[in-house]
Amino acid sequence: MDNLLLLHGALGSAALFDELKQLLQPHFRVYTLNFSGHGGQVLPQEPFSMSMFAADILHLLEREQLAAVHIFGFSMGGYAALYFAWRYPERVQRIFTLATKFAWSPETAEKEIKLLNPEKMAEKVPHFAATLARRHAPHNWQQVMHKTAEMMRHLGKQPLLTSDVLLTLHQPIQVAVGDRDNMVSLQETISAYQHLPEGRLLVLPDTRHPLEATAAQRLAYEIKQFLQP
Repeated sequence: MDNLLLLHGALGSAALFDELKQLLQPHFRVYTLNFSGHGGQVLPQEPFSMSMFAADILHLLEREQLAAVHIFGFSMGGYAALYFAWRYPERVQRIFTLATKFAWSPETAEKEIKLLNPEKMAEKVPHFAATLARRHAPHNWQQVMHKTAEMMRHLGKQPLLTSDVLLTLHQPIQVAVGDRDNMVSLQETISAYQHLPEGRLLVLPDTRHPLEATAAQRLAYEIKQFLQP
């Protein structure tokens, strides 16, 4: 069996993949991880960064003695997967991203950061705030959010996955986006796909941004189709 690593998005955790992992386990050796500061992992003193998350991925591969893996990355997890493939191309076989934002600028970063206000979130969507509190316990979910906003601001000023970087990624890579995603545009996803030497594009109909908006069975099917051609 091939190795498959599932990478969660911003403010997420490995637990969000529980159902998807069960569906994929008959076909792959499936691994998950919580990025630094997420899902109860210790909050680092330094800012969140793709370098930090790439180090998390490398640590898992070394710990599990995995020479190479396929990677499915949701949202920020997809960005981390591609960045990791750029840094360590020999450790990555194929990549499937879903709802990954590629078009980072100061303007797009500020738009996303406006949604990451812990005080307003606790007031207006207390149910989600409580979910985040449980997800990242025993650490402070508000600090996770602040660090995520800080990382987005840095990406806005200095995007990492430029067109030049994407052109160097020679693994088969499928970028997927929902046609109703209000955070990631079809245009930016197509642009990324066009710069990938072995790129493929998948548009999921009637699908919004959250991972939960894509049925786990449908997603498992698409992952299997791409990773086991």
